Amino acid sequence: MKKLYQLKLIALAISATFITACGDAETNIVEKDPIVVEDEHNHDDDHDHDDGYTIDSLGRLAVLAGDSNEASFFDLDNNELLDTFTLNNDSNTLSASPGFRYAVIANRTQDYLGFIDGGIWREDHGEHLHDYEQGPAFSSYELTSGSRPTHLITHDGQLAIFYDGDAETGTPASVEVLTDNDITNTTATLTGINYDINMHGVAEPRGEHLLSTIRRDDVSNTSNAKVLPDQVGVYHLHDGNYELEQTLEITCPDLHGAAQNHDYVVFGCGDGVLIAHQQGDVYSAQKVVNIDAVGDQRIGTLYGHKNNDTIFGIAAGHDGSGSVLLSIHPENAEMEEVEWQLADGASAVSYSFSASGEHFLILDSLGFLNVLTGHEHDGEMHWELAGQVDITQADVTTMPEGMSFSMTVAQSGQFAYIADPIAQHIVQVHLEDLEIESELELTFPPASITWLGIAQEVDH
Repeated sequence: MKKLYQLKLIALAISATFITACGDAETNIVEKDPIVVEDEHNHDDDHDHDDGYTIDSLGRLAVLAGDSNEASFFDLDNNELLDTFTLNNDSNTLSASPGFRYAVIANRTQDYLGFIDGGIWREDHGEHLHDYEQGPAFSSYELTSGSRPTHLITHDGQLAIFYDGDAETGTPASVEVLTDNDITNTTATLTGINYDINMHGVAEPRGEHLLSTIRRDDVSNTSNAKVLPDQVGVYHLHDGNYELEQTLEITCPDLHGAAQNHDYVVFGCGDGVLIAHQQGDVYSAQKVVNIDAVGDQRIGTLYGHKNNDTIFGIAAGHDGSGSVLLSIHPENAEMEEVEWQLADGASAVSYSFSASGEHFLILDSLGFLNVLTGHEHDGEMHWELAGQVDITQADVTTMPEGMSFSMTVAQSGQFAYIADPIAQHIVQVHLEDLEIESELELTFPPASITWLGIAQEVDH
């Protein structure tokens, strides 16, 4: 059962509330007349994007402090601090909700997920899209019934939360799937899966389907670490419940990590990657075995984008050492080592696709944002370094203990935001120009950041 109660918050900065609304909005904010935007273009549609209902904004940043249990929210249009909230626990992780309205605060050891409304969102009113803007606010919605929330994966408006469970207490694993509307409406019972054993698994949401891991008994399980699953099940949503309709026949020992694009879902295995291809309600599967570049490591981290055919895999030791960047091509059932690799002495601290899917970004420990782009050669996609951006002038050896650079990508334009704990600021990088365009000064070392706002289709 979800605990629904108002969280105690401490407001350290008081901000004005900016609102645009219309009468049929299901919100509790004060209504005002929509702001009319002057439009120099002629449009046949009376409800186009310049009809006064939409907001032109760079969005907002949620920032976790590295020296306290506080989360601060900034307006990216003017780099002003909007509000700061004191969180219930220490050692939290920060991410965005599937619709980018809410900051998701997760704490694995406390079995806790909380949400803070970033204050900018869009509603589809049928005849027009309507944007809203107000101050950030704690949501009363919490998820506390699952054990050890670990892997949180978003795709196309859905968030799948995989709870590992706890072997010591005999608590089994489970999955919950939610949307931004569930958070807004404080949905008491979410759709999901309840297992009968704990596992360190992962689930990929895909519309009516949920591809989620299966841990067999230790005798049948082909994983070296038995807490890791070795199979994938296809669950289909029927009458509000996920039912197991298919178990992929090919095993995936020591399964860890998953990603998807428009047509394929890929899982990392100890001996390669498992590729699931959707064909209607049925999925076919095939294995691509590790190439020589992987060596004795495993592919345990994967990145995908709906607009890109390439899935990126990271092969590394169990301690994260010696990483190798791989491009996986599901349609051809192939993988190859990316020609560009990190410089000696550098390690990756963050990976991400750009909003358009055109760029793949690797932020390294030496303070360089490495931007890769793909090009076709002989009918195959190859990735190369388009450029680097040096995001810090500081001596990287002075990085505060236990901290690192961190990154988030705007979903409304070609921008990435990089947090620098040494300089205590955040820089905005234009991914086409490969230049730093602005800086946001902080009074604390940032531990992690995430972009919030209204996602837009970004041109390639």
